[in-house]
Amino acid sequence: MGVVAKRSSMTFYSDGASQYSHRVRIVLAEKGVTVETIDVDPDKKPEDLSSLNPYNTLPTLVDRDLVLYEANIMMEYLDERFPHPPLFPVYPVARAQSRLWMYRIQRDWCSLVDFIMAAKGSATELDNARKELRESLVSIAPIFAEKPYFMSDEFTIVDCCVTPILWRLPAMGIELAETKALQPLLEYRARLFTRDSVRASLSEQEREML
Repeated sequence: MGVVAKRSSMTFYSDGASQYSHRVRIVLAEKGVTVETIDVDPDKKPEDLSSLNPYNTLPTLVDRDLVLYEANIMMEYLDERFPHPPLFPVYPVARAQSRLWMYRIQRDWCSLVDFIMAAKGSATELDNARKELRESLVSIAPIFAEKPYFMSDEFTIVDCCVTPILWRLPAMGIELAETKALQPLLEYRARLFTRDSVRASLSEQEREML
């Protein structure tokens, strides 16, 4: 089914290698929002970025007079501004649970991904981080036997956070073996990677990661 583009005057300053830029690009693609994406080398940021964003960080989303510079805030804003398809649950308890999953993913996985992708630790530290991330992913594999997406029957904001991590596993030197125990996680990953919005969200750097 084709996605009808929703017109906007948004500009998205994106780091093509960053998991945080990637998650916002997935939301933009999921919503079918027309946006000007500017691929920025984090070591050679354009001058106008520092005038827009006091932290001069990526990603940065500009929507007319509004400037957002934190990925999760961008995702929530986009879900509220473009409510279809919804990525957050309707009910407050379920929304809070989604935010809690996002928080846990940030604490337990994203920090490890950032450390491994930066490759600034010792070989032992990097190996330990890879082992910790892989074991954590393996430990949650059974939940994907229950529902097709992350604790949900539908693709949600939480999946937008998990997808960039799973996409970067080969680039981080982490392999998920084809075992029976991991099959639910592998099938979940396949569902994510074949999704139109995920394919549309990819930067040049991300296309080279698999």
